[in-house]
Amino acid sequence: MTEKLRYRLLTGVDDRRFCERISAALDDGYELYGSPAATFNGTEVIVAQALVLAGPQSPSARDDDE
Repeated sequence: MTEKLRYRLLTGVDDRRFCERISAALDDGYELYGSPAATFNGTEVIVAQALVLAGPQSPSARDDDE
């Protein structure tokens, strides 16, 4: 089994498959981090979403300590 990365940036065409990838990451213990980004490449909308692994090292957990 591969160790999960604490940070991931998913990118892709803004379609159902991209949403399924984000949903799978959320189911796998990741949390959304920041706002999504979107751009248009002349043909399709390309989106990006940062995710962090939930837990003691996640930014939301550290914010609670302040």
